[in-house]
Amino acid sequence: AFAALTQPDSKSVNMAGTVEITCSGGGSFYGSYYYQKTPGTGPVTVIYWNTNRPSGIRSRFSGSLSGSTNTLTITGVQAEDEAVYYCGSRDSSAGAGTGTQSNVEVKDSP
Repeated sequence: AFAALTQPDSKSVNMAGTVEITCSGGGSFYGSYYYQKTPGTGPVTVIYWNTNRPSGIRSRFSGSLSGSTNTLTITGVQAEDEAVYYCGSRDSSAGAGTGTQSNVEVKDSP
């Protein structure tokens, strides 16, 4: 099931902008978690069960589900949000077990 998940390879967003990262083919179970991975750190859950934000995760992170497509939205992007994001189920939290991930690059606003 994980192999069916597809995400854009990369996203570039201006500081304080909004970025949406979609995960197609997951739906309410397989794509229900979003993880953030930065160099030298383990994955951090930013969204679970499609729309829920763990304690300690900033409110600029939100999740939604439409059909079989999950979307992670970051509103008011900050420099520290530059990372690799991937979707999956709870069981894939140890690594990018979905085989799909999106790299978010944050640019300085002109």
